[in-house]
Amino acid sequence: MKTLFLIALQVILTALFIQAQVEDATESNAYNQRPKFFQDFLEFSAGKKDLTRLDAFVLVPFTTVQFVKSNKGFNGSYSVTISVFDKDKEKLIEEKSWNENISAKDFNETTNKENYNLNLKSFYLQPGDYVIRTAVEDKESSAEYPKEVKLKIRDFSGELAISDIMLLDKRVKEEGKNKISPNVTGNVALQKDGLPIFFEIYSKEPQKLNIDYKVLDRRKDPIYKNIELKNIDTGRTQIFYTIRDSSFSLGLYNLKIELKDSANKTLASITRPFYSRWAGIPSTISDLSKAVEEMVYIASPSDIAEIKSAKTKDEELKRFLAYWKKMDPTPGTGENEIFDEYYRRVAYANEHFSHYIPGWRSDQGMVFILLGPPDNVDRHPFDIDSKPYEIWQYYTLNRSFIFVDETGFGDYRLITPLTGDLYKFRR
Repeated sequence: MKTLFLIALQVILTALFIQAQVEDATESNAYNQRPKFFQDFLEFSAGKKDLTRLDAFVLVPFTTVQFVKSNKGFNGSYSVTISVFDKDKEKLIEEKSWNENISAKDFNETTNKENYNLNLKSFYLQPGDYVIRTAVEDKESSAEYPKEVKLKIRDFSGELAISDIMLLDKRVKEEGKNKISPNVTGNVALQKDGLPIFFEIYSKEPQKLNIDYKVLDRRKDPIYKNIELKNIDTGRTQIFYTIRDSSFSLGLYNLKIELKDSANKTLASITRPFYSRWAGIPSTISDLSKAVEEMVYIASPSDIAEIKSAKTKDEELKRFLAYWKKMDPTPGTGENEIFDEYYRRVAYANEHFSHYIPGWRSDQGMVFILLGPPDNVDRHPFDIDSKPYEIWQYYTLNRSFIFVDETGFGDYRLITPLTGDLYKFRR
């Protein structure tokens, strides 16, 4: 019993220590930073018994690579290593590593966020659980950017199966063959002519199937629905489809495809997440309505009401962006420092101060969002004669704020209220 108590106490102390480092949450924090590379893993039938083909797409923006000036422009190079481990990471199943060289005519090309290099490698794996590690290394700076994901590789050997869904940027025909360009980032904001997709259906016999397409928003409400009757061949049937007549405002979405028989019974299904985010919007924002609510510490009630009164989501987004454009301290540049910093703090508050309510609504979240990280924190989690409390010290303001955990569950309440000029967002 004593051992269990000590273990529990150690866990609590560790959790408190990890959560409490608010004074280190400076602008160098990773929130809102653009990913160094994007990746997408898609599963298809390998056409071989007991094997699945895993297509690994790796998209590296030019901005990740350090270019060197040459006589013909600018040159950069990087390497990619994809390692496939078993589910416990005890055994390396397969690994592929290669080098990429890219060139740019002028310096502006190297800094253009729309320029990228796309790679594809395929792995043939048995169904099961795996850990995939991808590492991109810039050759000039030797900087390495790793990512790790867990994947459950599916079995396509049954009577009927459906592959993963590939989002497409575009589809063109060359010499009678379809050439497709995948949307690896999953961002569909700039696709004005609908959302094209590709997937495959595997069947042991020819049959007619109803293909049910649905797009669900963050609240799982359907914003797009359509059903198509298709003749499915024996073996592999490739399907190209475009989701039209549906605008994707700022947010997260799920595309769900179901294969149904004539009695409307679902025989197979697959779901694919994607998102819509305009350039210049902080990456931590995924729900427009929520982002508007979170403006309470910087916008006036009338400003928020004006945004909320919009009749459509598109109009709401335009008003939201207009407000933040008005707040931009450097309108002549491509960055909006206040926009980015405000939602960086909101994201940090939601991750570190959420309890019964979202972190941005908590007292600690409010102070952090308004004033930024404190210069010093004096913590008293286990004083015998008092409840747990923290003192946040802001040297430049010559002020301290005391938070007391009245319940003992980490829900710290402010007992030295913010008043007057202190209740103002500061960078």
